[in-house]
Amino acid sequence: MSAHPTNESDFDLYALGALEGAELREFEDHVAGCGDCAPKLAQARGRLAMLALVAPQVAPSAAAKSRLMARVDANAAAAAGSVRRSLPDPGRLSRWWATILMPAAAALAVATLVLWQQNDRLDQQLAALRNAASKQQAQVAAATKLADLMGSSGTVTVSLAQQPGMPKGTAHVIYNMKMGMLMYDGQLEAAPSGKSYQLWVVPAQGNPISAGVFQPVSGQMDHWMMEMPQGLVPKAFAVTLEPAGGMPQPTGPKVLVGAAS
Repeated sequence: MSAHPTNESDFDLYALGALEGAELREFEDHVAGCGDCAPKLAQARGRLAMLALVAPQVAPSAAAKSRLMARVDANAAAAAGSVRRSLPDPGRLSRWWATILMPAAAALAVATLVLWQQNDRLDQQLAALRNAASKQQAQVAAATKLADLMGSSGTVTVSLAQQPGMPKGTAHVIYNMKMGMLMYDGQLEAAPSGKSYQLWVVPAQGNPISAGVFQPVSGQMDHWMMEMPQGLVPKAFAVTLEPAGGMPQPTGPKVLVGAAS
């Protein structure tokens, strides 16, 4: 079919199974390769499905049944000599109903499938939008915390110095004891195989506290924020080289060290 259907009703007729012969073949050949007509056909099938769903089911009245039975009796009496030929053929009646109902049932099944697929795509798009909104909210919250940390008068910046013979790198820690917030920002060479870097808060009293395990990529910055325990007074900060995944307490060599002011 070289051109679009001239009548919009062709889509409804096709969905009902009313197109035949060359007209049917031309319509199917065109719609199969037309990006504009395929959605119109889906809409027609959707309309047919909705009509099938909303159409009220009407039961025949007792009077209609009586009239039907009276006509059957009259036909039987008029053809008493050929009863077998006069009686209605149940198979023919069933085929007649099937001729009407089967195209409608097929169209309803197709329309239901199309609607289900569209609903599934909408659910996926909605989930993606929710995920994006959640990430944006997290980014806004992190930016707000960072702005509060950087703008507070009680915020202290500690530079971490590279130790002799250790992997090259530089970093600093920004913390605020009143807010209970800490931020690490630094750049280090990639850790050796089977090793991880681990940031420690060395308190004035007690054991070092892990503030993050990380695997830097050479040439890229590592950056994160975290909450510090209430009442913690840092004495120093250090980055050590530990077994992959980190340790409960520092065991490896110090890579970067900085004393808290």
